[in-house]
Amino acid sequence: MVTVDCGITAIEEVEVAKQLGLDVVITDHHTVPAQIPSAIAVIDAKRADSQYPFPELAGVGVAYKLLQALYRSIGKEDDIEAYLDLVALGTVADMVSLLGENRYLVKKGLEVLQNTKRPGLEEIARCAGVPISSVDSETISWVIAPRINAAGRLDHAGVGYHLLTTSSSDEARRLAGLLERKNTDRKSLTEEMLLKAREQINATDTDSPLLMVGGEDFHSGVVGIVAGRLVDEFFRPVIVFERGREWSRGSARSIPNFDVVAAMSDCGDLLSRFGGHPMAAGFTIATENLELFKARLIEIASRQISSFEIRHLISIDADVPVSSLGGDTYQMIQQLAPFGNGNPYPVFIARDIKVGEYRRVGSRGEHLKLRLVDNGTAWNGIGFKMGHLIAELAPRMDIVFNLEVDQWGGREALQLKILDFAPAI
Repeated sequence: MVTVDCGITAIEEVEVAKQLGLDVVITDHHTVPAQIPSAIAVIDAKRADSQYPFPELAGVGVAYKLLQALYRSIGKEDDIEAYLDLVALGTVADMVSLLGENRYLVKKGLEVLQNTKRPGLEEIARCAGVPISSVDSETISWVIAPRINAAGRLDHAGVGYHLLTTSSSDEARRLAGLLERKNTDRKSLTEEMLLKAREQINATDTDSPLLMVGGEDFHSGVVGIVAGRLVDEFFRPVIVFERGREWSRGSARSIPNFDVVAAMSDCGDLLSRFGGHPMAAGFTIATENLELFKARLIEIASRQISSFEIRHLISIDADVPVSSLGGDTYQMIQQLAPFGNGNPYPVFIARDIKVGEYRRVGSRGEHLKLRLVDNGTAWNGIGFKMGHLIAELAPRMDIVFNLEVDQWGGREALQLKILDFAPAI
């Protein structure tokens, strides 16, 4: 028997192991060491006695290494790269650091994914309006992974499994459509939970170094998404949980200077199961322990996080004139890809930029669309979730931004993704 840590994107690796006559026990990031079953081999790069040189593999990466060894043992190692599209998908979706071997696996996996022969991936990209040939790590994070995960969050992950494994174009089309509808439902549920979470936060202490909210009417399938959104809003570690009669389940999202898994380890005596990585984790806890768990986490955060560290700071890589960003600038930036946790997209600041046209866009006017001019060169800019800041615009602005490709309407054009702005001095 082989035990391997993996998720839904590791399904084909596990199937191959079974075909070779191996019994496979699947674990996940939420299994604490005491619960790992006895086996001939327990494959986990995070084991204290592991000698593997890169301990930060996602679950799908661990499964891939198992499959790599199995293929090598039967003389088929040349066929292993066919699975790298799934490895890229799972590694990015799992929010692990895109450095070291993870970076290599995602970079190579994206090349396979952009030419994938899996009908399910082709259809899910088509439903989302994204050319499969242009899928990158950001597209996986914000477009592909949420759709594949939608069914598992609200119902059962089997839909995602069948989408990734089907060889039928008709079946892929049906399943992708189902996941698209599930994803729409997931978005509505997320917005509902966000409103309830904000009400709880505003009714208590918004100055706490760590926020923990939840209740019986919170859905465990979206608590991680809600936690992530609240981190973006309040910039401090957030735990969101679904309260059950006897057991409660929750997810945590954190900020760079607070290791949420280490904090949970300090509370391990209160938890039934927990695990993840420094920025994202999940747990199961006896409901009677929730209040003590919250108190301990806040006490730990109070010791480790200063008031300065819970301000939302943006690290700027370079001060550049917008007019200098033409030519091959974007192609040069892409040599640093794939971008994600641990390898963020380069951030620039441009000063004294003229603001031309501007308006709120989106179904609820939640985004801000700008026309920016610098030395006679005009650029489009988009500030996501910045629609409410329209009154703060001035005729001339300093702007902090990423350089990205806008693919709206089937056309590609460079634009500035606005991260922050202030009136020019």
